[in-house]
Amino acid sequence: MIKEFRDFIAKGNVMDMAVGIIIGAAFTAIVASMVDDLLQPVLGLLTGGTDFTNYFLAMDGGDYPTLRAARDAGAPVFAYGSFITAVINFLIIAFVVFLLVKGVNRIKDAAMRKQVAEASAAGPSTEALLAEIRDLLAARPQH
Repeated sequence: MIKEFRDFIAKGNVMDMAVGIIIGAAFTAIVASMVDDLLQPVLGLLTGGTDFTNYFLAMDGGDYPTLRAARDAGAPVFAYGSFITAVINFLIIAFVVFLLVKGVNRIKDAAMRKQVAEASAAGPSTEALLAEIRDLLAARPQH
């Protein structure tokens, strides 16, 4: 049983998944910081500090100063402001992820182009040379 567990853990896909989770957590921290520390303050300036979370409709007809007060009082609320905030946050986060993925893809493409350029500068591969020799031998007249 211990050998099976060791073999399971040692498989590449388990290790790849673990690395993916760790990188994903770090990536989440980067995106959250970019949104919270860089973009939200700018949006706050542009919207005059409007907080949509306190846009709600108390369905019991009561008059509550904040959404929290209405919820604390047990009133049923139609919290459309919280929904608007969630949609705005989603769009911001999706845009930040798009920009980061685009940047990573640009770096990967540059690295691939460099590898291809280095490979072509090194000359033909062993497989290409062997194929050329095979073709030359096949084209040679037989005696």
